[in-house]
Amino acid sequence: MTAIQIDSVEKSYKGFKALKGVSLTIEQGEFFGLLGPNGAGKTTLISTIAGLIRPDVGSVRIHGHDVVTDQRRARMNLGVVPQELVFDPFFTVRETLRLQSGYFGLKSNDKWIDEIMENLDLTPKADVNMRALSGGMKRRVLVAQALVHKPPVIVLDEPTAGVDVELRQTLWKFISRLNREGHTVVLTTHYLEEAQAMCQRVAMLKTGNVVALDTMSQLLRRVSGSSLVVHLKHGTLPEGLRHLVAHDQHDEGASNGGGNKYTLRVNDYSEVEGILAKLRESGAQIDEMQLQQADLEDIFLQIMDSGAANPGAQR
Repeated sequence: MTAIQIDSVEKSYKGFKALKGVSLTIEQGEFFGLLGPNGAGKTTLISTIAGLIRPDVGSVRIHGHDVVTDQRRARMNLGVVPQELVFDPFFTVRETLRLQSGYFGLKSNDKWIDEIMENLDLTPKADVNMRALSGGMKRRVLVAQALVHKPPVIVLDEPTAGVDVELRQTLWKFISRLNREGHTVVLTTHYLEEAQAMCQRVAMLKTGNVVALDTMSQLLRRVSGSSLVVHLKHGTLPEGLRHLVAHDQHDEGASNGGGNKYTLRVNDYSEVEGILAKLRESGAQIDEMQLQQADLEDIFLQIMDSGAANPGAQR
């Protein structure tokens, strides 16, 4: 089943085009990352998914319900954790969650509210007024509010921005459990290590366009930035491989124990065998080698610098 269907969405503000024909399909049960620098269009896209703004062109559907023409049903299937700390200062934590339940027509929801508070370590603060909470605790309440109606689709907009390690661990433990139980999770974050650890598939936005869309494993395999570190016991790097030497390394390699150590750029795992063959032909003897994979930060920076669209983009 398709959880979120985004078709050719465009949105402009006073002549500035924030979204330029974005199309995405997110399947039920995915843990999906939406990444991009400031001004890329992430917040506009999240606001469109949430039904807070209307696209100029295109459509968004949550479990088949259009967010404009069938807003109530679309909203029932969606829980959104906003980036901003928005709260009502006149209620306790429990009252806030009961009030949020009422917005969705849920009259007897205390059992689930108690479970949410327990999983987010909010139980000790259940009867504390919202204005007396720390910033981290307020953010936990925002997460709880988004989950009170057990939505099948959860959107997290920078959920751990400026919060401590304890909250991050608590949040990801609970969200991972919900994802294992079948909930779709869409995450925007500037913490790329979180996206790499959590997300199965990633879309990268730049200036309102999807410039990369693929599974995390394929992005890590396909995008250049990996390296092969070889320590030669005897011999030196043949001329045919010197163009692969990392720019920050001396041409003659780093001397180590009588041999030479080289870091070679690798764009794909298939290139490794060719490198080893050339080393054998030159008579060089390998003492040790290690393949170091690019991480998501390397990939993100490369794609943002190049702006070249991924062949899988816009699917």
